[in-house]
Amino acid sequence: MNWIILKYLFTAGAVVLISEIAKKSDRLGGLIAALPLVTVLTLLWLYIEDQPKEKIANHAYYTFWYVLPTLPMFIIFPYFLKKFGFWLTLSLSVIVTLVAFYIFAKFIKFFGIELL
Repeated sequence: MNWIILKYLFTAGAVVLISEIAKKSDRLGGLIAALPLVTVLTLLWLYIEDQPKEKIANHAYYTFWYVLPTLPMFIIFPYFLKKFGFWLTLSLSVIVTLVAFYIFAKFIKFFGIELL
């Protein structure tokens, strides 16, 4: 139980730290947020918890493919935010990401990569 609490605290601390840095510097906050910190932490936790190498490798592999369809969100978010406000922009961005993911998953299935 203590291990899970430590994982939560460490992981949450990373997110809080990034948001605090972003308050001070948009560019530095964006740069740090763009780093795959969550993925690195997940890989670290999986390794520390003695998960099989195949599971760890699969996590990294699928993370790559899942990141690609999320990229359009970062283009439309600033544009929508100026027009629609935060909550509607966030909702529209999530919808765009889900649609992009679905289309992307169907497309790369032709190349033998199963995401759904």
